[in-house]
Amino acid sequence: MKVRTAVIPAAGLGTRFLPVTKLVPKELLPILDKPMLQYVVEEAAEAGIERVIVVTSRGKESIAAYFQAMPDLEERLADSGATALAAKVRAAAEIAQVSFVIQEQPLGLGHAVLTAEEAVAGEPFVVILPDDIIAHSPGVVAQMLVVHENTGGGVVAVEPMPWERVHNYGVVDATPVDDRVHQIHGLVEKPSRREAPSNLTIVGRYILPPEIFDDLRRTPPGTNGEIQLTDALVLLLEHHELYAYEFLGTRYDGGTPLGLLRASLEFGLAREDTRQEVLALLKTLQPE
Repeated sequence: MKVRTAVIPAAGLGTRFLPVTKLVPKELLPILDKPMLQYVVEEAAEAGIERVIVVTSRGKESIAAYFQAMPDLEERLADSGATALAAKVRAAAEIAQVSFVIQEQPLGLGHAVLTAEEAVAGEPFVVILPDDIIAHSPGVVAQMLVVHENTGGGVVAVEPMPWERVHNYGVVDATPVDDRVHQIHGLVEKPSRREAPSNLTIVGRYILPPEIFDDLRRTPPGTNGEIQLTDALVLLLEHHELYAYEFLGTRYDGGTPLGLLRASLEFGLAREDTRQEVLALLKTLQPE
């Protein structure tokens, strides 16, 4: 069955960005002139995803507003001759069919995905975490869909990590089966270096079958009563094949202020319209 739907969990508090996230959702913080959330919605649309379901929480109504058409603003911009800006404003509402569901309680990533069950409507789907911004063309979702089509299994994006940092991530126990593709036998959340089965760490992209929702329902809550997606994936392995895919691209951690700053600088260096100004800025910041 074709993967038509993406689920983007965006209900978190964004505590690492406080106090700005008291009023501005973390997902709307910008990399240059676009919010993080728009980058991942564009990644989904590039891969042929038709529907995007954003799982949000109360108080984050500005996320829904961002993806709505704003004809009055477009008209004012067009009347003033700022047609390029009007096109940018319009583009946000035209990327994909974006809808929203509310996660009433902050009970973890697994619970956020479970909240989207009705909207997913019994089809395979992709989960995209907006904190993980990955620069590459084609995007990671498009790359993973090829693996899904070739294997028929679920797919988890992974990234080799230095061994001294694996304790910060979920890690897969997997066997290579193809170039950059590994069949998963187990998953461990934040293992010690000694206990880690590999240094392939999980990144925020997953292609999952609808059966994952039953596994999420039978996943016992962990720390702070949260339902972890990694725990549900372990249950999914009992009846469904999972593959790890080492994606092509550079990942930026948009979940931290310095990670977001790095992404803005490197995206600015990659864009022709901003490269020279960013280079000049960096030159002024270099110590004598």
